[in-house]
Amino acid sequence: MNYREVSGDREFVARLGHGEDWRGEIEALADEAGVDAAWFLAMGAVQDATVWYYDQSELEYREVELDEPLEVAACVGNISWLDAGDRRSAGSSGGGERFAHTHAVLSRASGQTLAGHLHSATVFAGELYVRAFDDELERERDEPTDLDLWL
Repeated sequence: MNYREVSGDREFVARLGHGEDWRGEIEALADEAGVDAAWFLAMGAVQDATVWYYDQSELEYREVELDEPLEVAACVGNISWLDAGDRRSAGSSGGGERFAHTHAVLSRASGQTLAGHLHSATVFAGELYVRAFDDELERERDEPTDLDLWL
């Protein structure tokens, strides 16, 4: 296990824009508010979604497209820099991007639930809570999993 203590007292609540991309809205808030690292929770509904499942034997994502209205029963994730090394070498004005690593539990009208890495979704309605950290968190390729994980 690799861990460290983080601190922070900036908190945000937001209503996600109807018709916008769910994850894009979270990343836009991070860009506008200058949030380099955070934890978030959200709930609401989407008009469609693309969910990824990570195949642990093949070390690659499998995509599932859902073209139907879904409730977002639970959504949790974190914000950090992706390709931060490029950002550092290029200065604060270039390279890298804030990335909202987003997981969600979605439910159909029948009550059946689907879950996974929420790659994209069209917002019907969404409410978001973000707790920002003072410490910057970066992602780096993890050799055994081939995933970009926190340092």
